[in-house]
Amino acid sequence: MPRFPAEEDDADDVREFLDAYEGLDHLRVRRRLDLLTLESGPQNDPIPHARLRRLSAQKWTLECATHTGRWEKTGFDGTVKKLLDLLVSTLPWIVTPRE
Repeated sequence: MPRFPAEEDDADDVREFLDAYEGLDHLRVRRRLDLLTLESGPQNDPIPHARLRRLSAQKWTLECATHTGRWEKTGFDGTVKKLLDLLVSTLPWIVTPRE
């Protein structure tokens, strides 16, 4: 199965989304291969929150970090905007600040 790499424009879209919401200023986005990862904390020891995995040109899937640091598939897929809306409205505990 071919991979569809996440592009810088996709990461910029996530940054703009995060900037538009109050209380999400602790999050940043990291782009690598077909992933856009939402993380917080220090750069050298980031705390993972969620990630979007690109499946096709417009379709992504949402994965969330567990308390053990592993990634769990949520079963949700769609556009970046749809998944980010779902994340902050339906799964807000995933993006809350962690110590």
